[in-house]
Amino acid sequence: MPSVLEALGAAPAGRVALEDGERSWTYAALAGAVREERAWLLGAAAGRVGLVADNGGAWVVADLALHAGNVVSVPLPPWFTPAQLRHSVDDAGLDTCLTDRPEVLLAQLPDFDRAGIAPRSGLALLRRRRAIVQPALPEGVTKVTYTSGSTATPKGVCLAATDIESVARSLAAATAGAAVERHLCLLPLSTLLENLAGVYVPLLRGATCVVPASSTTGLSYGDPDPGRMLASISAWAPNSLILVPELLRMLVAAVDRGWAPPASLRFIAVGGASVSVELLERAAAAGLPVFEGYGLSECASVVTLNVPGAARPGSAGRPLPHCRVTRAPDGELIVQGIAYRGYLGEPPRRPGEPLSTGDLGEIDEDGYVHVRGRHRNLFITSLGRNVSPEWVERELLAEPGIEQAFVHGEALPFPVALVLARPGVSVESALATANRRLPEYARVRRWARLPEPMTSASGLLTANGRPRRAAILDRHGALLDSLGQHAAAS
Repeated sequence: MPSVLEALGAAPAGRVALEDGERSWTYAALAGAVREERAWLLGAAAGRVGLVADNGGAWVVADLALHAGNVVSVPLPPWFTPAQLRHSVDDAGLDTCLTDRPEVLLAQLPDFDRAGIAPRSGLALLRRRRAIVQPALPEGVTKVTYTSGSTATPKGVCLAATDIESVARSLAAATAGAAVERHLCLLPLSTLLENLAGVYVPLLRGATCVVPASSTTGLSYGDPDPGRMLASISAWAPNSLILVPELLRMLVAAVDRGWAPPASLRFIAVGGASVSVELLERAAAAGLPVFEGYGLSECASVVTLNVPGAARPGSAGRPLPHCRVTRAPDGELIVQGIAYRGYLGEPPRRPGEPLSTGDLGEIDEDGYVHVRGRHRNLFITSLGRNVSPEWVERELLAEPGIEQAFVHGEALPFPVALVLARPGVSVESALATANRRLPEYARVRRWARLPEPMTSASGLLTANGRPRRAAILDRHGALLDSLGQHAAAS
């Protein structure tokens, strides 16, 4: 399979490669725009470039031009706070930024000045006024992706262009059976998953990539707007989407209320956080073709994926062709194959070194990977039993009507939980059913209702939908403490 850039020239010249609601580019026009943008960037002596822009054709043109020129690019997520943005710009040693919001960025980065307008993306070029010491990059690295993670300070994951291309080709081959001709990007393009699977993979397969602005899709930097998201899906009629669990839940709820998904939908990939079996079953009943996957930024995105003809609900799918997944004696998943070259500012990794993911899981006899939770989130009960909260949460979320759950149990005789349920649902009955699937030491004995839904906008979920455990404990610690006191007294 050709590279992403070679694919631009291999597809029929008149086929639409990219559209954003304002403009569209044929494959021939996109190839020409990328060549011109690349030449301009190299002439402008762009060294390390931060890409700070909303979803749209401009973002894609700039990203492909940076990729074509082997210029180190650092896509910066729109949800970063000013402090996180400043940290990332300095941490990466950025000397240049491309942005569609120069005034906002100049206010946050006072040591940058305007230095031109990119000819084909139309993005403003900002340049740092004085040279700074740049952290060394491992050999071959052309992209640094910052993870939002669960802490305030994001880490830069160093990726090589060759590794990104390998994962994109592997993913394109694995999903060929879905026959995707039109993909709609809903997640921010600064998210590695959407960048690679939502842009590079469709272009590799000669498909059309649709990248409307976040204001159109309703997935801007605050609370998602389900109405706009649904209207975008209906209007663009894509064959594929990439969602985090929170967005999938919105789609399922919309179908329950009478929204009819377009018949064009063939493949909805969902990942970023654990997906309950109950939600997957509701999605299937709603006629949504949902396929769960698993990946890490440190593995250049997708590692395992369910696909048409090879899907096992409740699993994260089988490993893609470019990698192998094994299980360590303590239950940690180990990935061999494509991996990051190191974290920015830290010593490089050894080529070919297996990656310890930090995720606990199992691999069944047919090779499907089941992710159970984070190793570091294990808590130890007062009876000395190790428990993964994600394992217990997944069982709770498998119960119809339980929409969110957060489990805690450090130094307690048994786990306690905060639960969000749909109106009219008996939480006690749901917990009793879930507890029957758990060993006695992992059963939830005390619970309370979540005082508020956990969302990324409230700071209680990451952008991918994972619970920010420290933030939840900080905000609802008093309630959990009261449950814990009851547990200790029992």
